[in-house]
Amino acid sequence: MAHIHGMAGEWARVKGTVAGLWPVFLATFAAGFATAFGIFRSLQWGIAALCVVLVGAIFGLMHGLRRIERFFVGARGEERVSRILAEISDKYHVFNDFVAGRTHVDHVVVGPAGVFAVETKFWRGRVTIEDGHILVDGRLPSRAPLSQVLREAAKVKAALAKAGWDGPVTPVLVFASDTFQARVADLNGAVVINSRDLAASFATERVTLAPSELDRLVSLMENNT
Repeated sequence: MAHIHGMAGEWARVKGTVAGLWPVFLATFAAGFATAFGIFRSLQWGIAALCVVLVGAIFGLMHGLRRIERFFVGARGEERVSRILAEISDKYHVFNDFVAGRTHVDHVVVGPAGVFAVETKFWRGRVTIEDGHILVDGRLPSRAPLSQVLREAAKVKAALAKAGWDGPVTPVLVFASDTFQARVADLNGAVVINSRDLAASFATERVTLAPSELDRLVSLMENNT
């Protein structure tokens, strides 16, 4: 089994909770202000303001809960991919929620075959590649996943270079829902793959990192986390 560092999905849950509940925090502050206004200035206007704040809080909470659920779905996808990566050779190290600058990368896999920055998507729709674009049920997603994983790989490379290791980082886009129709593809230098095909892709004899270099890189990454 691979060596696992960090907890998959942790940052997604924290970020989702904060993003989803900040309107409630704001509404709480506004409710306190409205109550104070009603007590010290005008009871009628204070009550009216408090009612407006409460209505806004309800709608904000409903929207926030939907946002939280989206982040939590993503976290479950990261956990699924992490479990699969844990089953690959013990020559590999998997860094979950790796921090590269200000970016949290879902997984960074390091082993004899090289360094891989892995971005996980847990999309239910049918995923295809058409004209160099990734589509979900025939439509462009709101956020281009290919651009995202390419940026993340570049940030991992920069973070490792800053730590003292300068080498290539391969971007990998994984669909935890296994809905990518081609199963495995190379797109603009990134590997696009279903999670069920991950283990087989790492079952390779290819060696690009010598054992001594691999040990040094892992040590640098452990000190960075």
